[in-house]
Amino acid sequence: MNHEILVAGETLIDFLPEHPGPISSVGGFERRPGGAPANVAVALARLEQTPLFWSRVGEDPFGDYLLETLDEYGVPDRFLEADPDAKTSLAFVAHDEAGDRSFSFYRDRTADTRMEPGRIDDSVLATLEWVHAGGVALSSGRSREATLDLLERAADAGCTVSFDSNTRTELWPDEATLRVIVRDALASVDVLKATRGELEALGFTGDSIEDVAREALAAGPHTVLATRGGDGSLAVADDDAPWSAGAAEHSGYEADVVDTTGAGDAFVAGAIAAMRGGRSLEETLAFADAVGAAATTEPGAMTTLPDRAAVREISRR
Repeated sequence: MNHEILVAGETLIDFLPEHPGPISSVGGFERRPGGAPANVAVALARLEQTPLFWSRVGEDPFGDYLLETLDEYGVPDRFLEADPDAKTSLAFVAHDEAGDRSFSFYRDRTADTRMEPGRIDDSVLATLEWVHAGGVALSSGRSREATLDLLERAADAGCTVSFDSNTRTELWPDEATLRVIVRDALASVDVLKATRGELEALGFTGDSIEDVAREALAAGPHTVLATRGGDGSLAVADDDAPWSAGAAEHSGYEADVVDTTGAGDAFVAGAIAAMRGGRSLEETLAFADAVGAAATTEPGAMTTLPDRAAVREISRR
């Protein structure tokens, strides 16, 4: 099989709480596979656009479980690495009654912070159409350099480069470092996905979410996709975009929300699939919102990512 998409970044274990509330009040957790880029890779596979996936886990039981899970979803193992000298990252999830979540990470010098520059060589990039990465990999360790290197070389190779800011401020030493590093990455990015809060954390401002997204265009991307939770999404694109310049929005879909973990990652996969299929901004948002909404109806992230049948069903609502 020829793979035209590469996703890069962390794979980790999400521990989901047995009931809503702060982590301090939860007595038990259930292990689930996670990590935003891993979720994007699996979501693309579920949408019949299976990508290559570059990630690194520990050579430990959690890492074994994640590699087995990715294999079950049909994600190729060509660039999946097991680190004998580092552990797999863990994230404990808390969510409220509406399904909105927060995270507590155990990620100090773990395997996913130890990805090495140059692992994806130029001969591989020459075969790719699209490269996607996320902000967590930029927060610490050698993975910061490896991710920046990948994005820059992918852009030079003519790939469409997408990036999910996925801002987790607790993983960064300070807000100033976050802004400098992520905005450095944006110079190589074509399509940026973020929430309004994430855009503002990067220093972009405006009276409306559209204004904030338009300011982000000046940092490098030709397209910004801004997600609004249950209220859908908005997109802005400039004249360099291969689709029509301007703005578009979608109001989202009704869903019986159980857990929003992974919804943003599902949205990213839906957007990549739609854009690669030549859809307009309006059509891209409609499809991506449907993929994201369908991912919220069960607990967990990777294990609830929808196939095209599930997306069609929620699109009818």
